[in-house]
Amino acid sequence: MPKDIAWLKQLLAAQGVEYRGPLLDHEQLPAYSLGGEVHDLPLAVDVARLDLSQVLAPTSNPLLVARRDALGIRVRNEARVRVEPFQPRTLRVLRPDFQITPKGQQLPPEGGAAGAVDWRWRWNRNWITTVRDQNPCGACWAFAGTALVEAMLKIESSYWARLSEGDVHDGMGSPCANGNNLSNVSAWLSAHGLADPGCWPWHTDNAAYQPTSDRSGRSVRMPAFTWVGDIAQQKQWIDSTGPLATWFDVYQDFDGYSGGYVYRRNTDPSNRERGGHFLLVVGYDDAQGAWICKNSWGAGWGDHGYVLVGYGEAGIDQYAKAGLTGINPDPWTKRRLSNGNLYESGNGVLHRNLEVVSASPAGGLTQYWRNDGGDWKWNASAHWGSDAAACPTFRGTTYNRNFEMVYLTREGRLHHWWRPGGGGSWNDGGLFGPGDYAGMPGFIQSDWAAPGDFEVVVRTRGGQLAHVWRMNGAPWTWQESVRFGRDIAYSGATLVQGDYYAHPDHGNLEVVAVRTDGQMQHFWRTETDLAWHEGVCFGSGVASSPVMIQGQYGMVNEAGPNGNFELVVAVGGRIQHWWRDNASGSMIWRRSATFGSDVAAVAGLCESSWGMNLEVIALRYDGQLQHYWRDGGGWHAGVVIGPA
Repeated sequence: MPKDIAWLKQLLAAQGVEYRGPLLDHEQLPAYSLGGEVHDLPLAVDVARLDLSQVLAPTSNPLLVARRDALGIRVRNEARVRVEPFQPRTLRVLRPDFQITPKGQQLPPEGGAAGAVDWRWRWNRNWITTVRDQNPCGACWAFAGTALVEAMLKIESSYWARLSEGDVHDGMGSPCANGNNLSNVSAWLSAHGLADPGCWPWHTDNAAYQPTSDRSGRSVRMPAFTWVGDIAQQKQWIDSTGPLATWFDVYQDFDGYSGGYVYRRNTDPSNRERGGHFLLVVGYDDAQGAWICKNSWGAGWGDHGYVLVGYGEAGIDQYAKAGLTGINPDPWTKRRLSNGNLYESGNGVLHRNLEVVSASPAGGLTQYWRNDGGDWKWNASAHWGSDAAACPTFRGTTYNRNFEMVYLTREGRLHHWWRPGGGGSWNDGGLFGPGDYAGMPGFIQSDWAAPGDFEVVVRTRGGQLAHVWRMNGAPWTWQESVRFGRDIAYSGATLVQGDYYAHPDHGNLEVVAVRTDGQMQHFWRTETDLAWHEGVCFGSGVASSPVMIQGQYGMVNEAGPNGNFELVVAVGGRIQHWWRDNASGSMIWRRSATFGSDVAAVAGLCESSWGMNLEVIALRYDGQLQHYWRDGGGWHAGVVIGPA
């Protein structure tokens, strides 16, 4: 039976702690849902100490690489990089509901585990997704496992993602009334991955598990969890790698935790154990003698959903804690972060190969790829086709992580090709369009239906933009829906389905084209009425196709604010980088830099997992492709890849 607040106040007062919760004295303590089970969990004392240099997967997070160097952890195949100081692009005023209060910057020592680590605010940024609420379902194990995957996706790969607790919970066939444990979660996730809520959402009604048919292409893949038993090594893991999921015994006084103090179980016999629970340890603080834990009872519980649990309290150190390393992100997670002829795939040792497809003057296509570690060499892997008039727009899709592309042909039509994401030959998807197209196409997979529709926007010979789409189911036919705009000189790989949601379920389509007067113009389609709208004009002297993405600069967590639009375009033989601060709601485009030389056009752009670097593929006047990238130190000219 639940206890009343007077009882809780009495217990806390015995520890010298004032109750500061929101409930009144006559109200009852809520019986928050649990669901944790201990069977198959390894005891901490039974887990051998790990050699982290052999256990940890290499990371592309340059801040983490530097931290591992300081700790003396040398992970095989991990790129050693120079880390530039973090430079915010501009001061931002965030909406109050997205504001994060810094927890204090704990500067780690040069060697040895830091005295305090908090992934909610480390290296001047947050790495942890929002707090969720499992109630009224006994599913703490699904929430802790999902929170761990989301955190490591951000830490290892720089991607914010909202993943689905319902996918693992219902995929494992566990009713809300039943419990489960992280050992089973580990086995299921390593076999099936973890999908987003659009594939299968969170349910509390024990619904039969029926994910969308493209689940294999929209699920993050990962190995099994790593069990860490030694407490000193748990701290080193958190310092060098990321959070850990942990077991915890819940006693009645824990339900009323209100923040501001370290939780230590009251030993009064009336304070009875309620059951087992799983939490995510996002940090620790030796000065307070506590683990910093993310709970799954909503942001209204505790300290905005978090709790400080004293070392050794309530079984938190009895069992080994679960860590994760070596995540392989899915195309759906990355769908806004690449455009043009450049895509960061899940191939390679680090699951971060850069893939490029070019078109030669003779119309043939060539695929290049760059190894994501080691020699960083660009390799040509395939040659095919004969009718391309310009570089294709190329991306990964949810069809089993297929590569798909669309390009303009010499006859003024569009041509679709596809290839299995894990390798194999390119397959001809057919020609479409009326024969009067005359620009580089924008091409995406949208979130209309599942698998999502393909959407294309391309210039016509009459100086308009044509919107073409294909419903990804029989009869697989492309349809032109509308023509819009006027005085368009160049279209480009600028089509993005952003995260502005006028429609409750579908983000707006966004596109930028070049006008005959040399300015660029932004257009967007509101998904409530499917109408295209003319936006602002910016820039001058542009006579080539731009490339645009919506990146994650400006985001505080997976819920927002909206990430920036990033755009690159060739002007006068150099590359201009433009951006729009979407976090503030501004409609103003700003030019941040001009770089490069001998550039005829920009062909590809992505925000990569290499510390959120921007990567660019440029077509030179001599017909060669060249790679550029931007890190904390600015823009850099990379190698010449090969002929287009």
